[in-house]
Amino acid sequence: MNKTALVIMAAGLGSRFGGGIKQLAPVGPNGEIIMDYSIYDALEAGFNKVVFVIRRDLEKDFKEIIGKRIEKVVEVEYAYQELSDIPAQFHGKLEERKKPWGTGQAILCCKDVVQEPFLVINADDYYGKEAYQAAYQYLSGKNTKDALDICMVGFVLENTLSEHGAVTRGVCKIDENHMLTDIEETFDILKKGEAAVGSVDGQEYSLPLHTPVSMNMWGLHPEFFRVLEQGFREFLEALEPEEIKKEYLLPKVIGDLIREENAQVKVLESKDQWFGVTYQEDKEYVVQSIRNLIEKGVYPEKLFL
Repeated sequence: MNKTALVIMAAGLGSRFGGGIKQLAPVGPNGEIIMDYSIYDALEAGFNKVVFVIRRDLEKDFKEIIGKRIEKVVEVEYAYQELSDIPAQFHGKLEERKKPWGTGQAILCCKDVVQEPFLVINADDYYGKEAYQAAYQYLSGKNTKDALDICMVGFVLENTLSEHGAVTRGVCKIDENHMLTDIEETFDILKKGEAAVGSVDGQEYSLPLHTPVSMNMWGLHPEFFRVLEQGFREFLEALEPEEIKKEYLLPKVIGDLIREENAQVKVLESKDQWFGVTYQEDKEYVVQSIRNLIEKGVYPEKLFL
């Protein structure tokens, strides 16, 4: 069986989750966290390696809560996303930066531990079984090593909103062949009547609720690390002092490649319900959703015996 890895981005600070580490919040009946269900679905689909992207200061808690447990059922690697993990020439220029550089840097941190096709996900998002099955079929069925042959699992905006505050989503345009033609990181999205509103570059605009969006579920090949590495250096070189909080975002990298006609991105559809923990108040809904799935027989009462 060919190797296919699940890369879980878990280095986020969880600043909107009441100061806690939202990725490690229990939501299942036996203390399971959202990542447990993601890993369970991925292994069931055929993935056979898990890579956790974390911060060094989370390492002890992370391994105690999930890492050591998952190591018993699948091969596990760790990658560490750190603010200082940038070329030495930029250290002085960017000394006022306070946190890591975003999802593009998070994936770049994996370059030494991922040598196989891989699927990227957020640690605090529940994507559903169908999403992993579709991604695995795409990645395992490809013989290409083209860095720019990419897949993305798409979701419907309405199914990804929080009742408790604004969210950020990659708003997508998709052609009749299910190819991604554009993606734009859109901030402060809230439901407003029969539509939603969000902002790009400070400008607010309306979004239909059926708009396709990215939830950072990307299928990539290890050759893509070279693209990320070059792009990150160019990002840092172009950064102005007033842009010190700007992030190197994976959707922006891929969107630029598409606009330059340097990448093709197949959009895989999932009809499963997404849910996640952005705000503390989201947790109750997630706990009940997991309970409902267990009662329907989608998951056993205890995931990893």
